Amino acid sequence: MKLVIMIPCLNEEATLPLVLKTIPKKIKGIDKIELLVIDDGSSDRTQAVAKALGVKNFLIHTANQGLSRSFRHGLNRALAMGADIIVLTEGDNQYPQERIPDLIKPILNGKADVVIADRQTQTIAHFTRRKKFFQKLGTKVLNLAAGTNVPDAISGFRAYSRAAALQLNPIADYSWATETTIQAARKGHAIAILPIKTNPKTRESRQFKSSWQHIRRSSVTIVRAFIMYRPYALFFPVSAILLVIGLVPLVNFLIIDLSARHPVGPHHLQGLIIGSILIVGSFISFTLGVIADLIRINRMLLEDQLELIKKSSFGDKQLRSRLVKEP
Repeated sequence: MKLVIMIPCLNEEATLPLVLKTIPKKIKGIDKIELLVIDDGSSDRTQAVAKALGVKNFLIHTANQGLSRSFRHGLNRALAMGADIIVLTEGDNQYPQERIPDLIKPILNGKADVVIADRQTQTIAHFTRRKKFFQKLGTKVLNLAAGTNVPDAISGFRAYSRAAALQLNPIADYSWATETTIQAARKGHAIAILPIKTNPKTRESRQFKSSWQHIRRSSVTIVRAFIMYRPYALFFPVSAILLVIGLVPLVNFLIIDLSARHPVGPHHLQGLIIGSILIVGSFISFTLGVIADLIRINRMLLEDQLELIKKSSFGDKQLRSRLVKEP
């Protein structure tokens, strides 16, 4: 059983030694532990420090590409390395790496496919009230979108089984945690939660400049996920609302038409036009929902094929033996 620990870094020469020092050297149930440092365009001595501390596996971006792409590329590299379990932490030493054995335990016991650490953000001292509020609100919205009950949806301290990692296909350039949580839920992965206490703050977050920027970008990811995985939950209610509102002026016009001798006038004509436009909008929204749902089905089929390609490319032994047996 091989464990690969991914560590995305951007100018982390000062904190990376703290991260590597606290990573367990041996874990019960794990035969081999390998580290994968993802250098996302660092301009300091991050690589040199990692090499001096014994890291042998690197994925290097010559320019900064962001944490989401680092996660996506690192996930594929870890699978290619033969990982049975993949853990993600970060190079700023925010997370308690000594809890990795607890993080992967539900996967080792066959009780979970994905384990997400709960930072218990409401208890973090250096988080402002506004940040805590938005963290809580964002998590509630994500849980609504994903149909989950994850207390810390954007936590970056996670563990994935090989099977779960093969099925993840993150495409967003931002909010990888939000996107992969929704994907895991939609694919029926068993998600376990591990409460943790984060380490003292070492630097400001580099993922976003302000809470508003984070909310805006995360909202785009959540809306995109709704469209990809639950289009009917987005388009059909909009269609129904537009239909009901559009029928009001039309019904009003019919009532006047049946009860008055001269129903047609400028005022009533405007209501008739507005009602017609709203009903057309309702039809368009319904049609978009049907089309999006067909695209969702096609995406599911493509992801099944992509999973097979990944298994073949990354040397999945079970797949190869099955292909050999089949005529």
